Amino acid sequence: MGASWRIGVDPDERTGLVTHGLFALVRNPIFTAMLVTALGLTLMVGNVISLTGLGALFAALEVQVRLVEEPYLRTVHGPDYERYSATAGRFLPGLGRS
Repeated sequence: MGASWRIGVDPDERTGLVTHGLFALVRNPIFTAMLVTALGLTLMVGNVISLTGLGALFAALEVQVRLVEEPYLRTVHGPDYERYSATAGRFLPGLGRS
């Protein structure tokens, strides 16, 4: 990710579109890792609280990605992001392509 690493969106900052490495498969590999970790914890603990936490994490990530990050990236990178999002899944390879 290099210089593209950040938390949240800074509308005044411009970076390159990263499409190599894990990003060639999924657009949000860090969020994917968070979901896999939460799923593993849910499977290990196996109670309603962990399942609720997994659902809340998934909902929060969907809101962040769909309502904040993707509109920003479409504005900044235009057709390049459209082409990229058509080939890489949102959280899993092949799923959530635009």
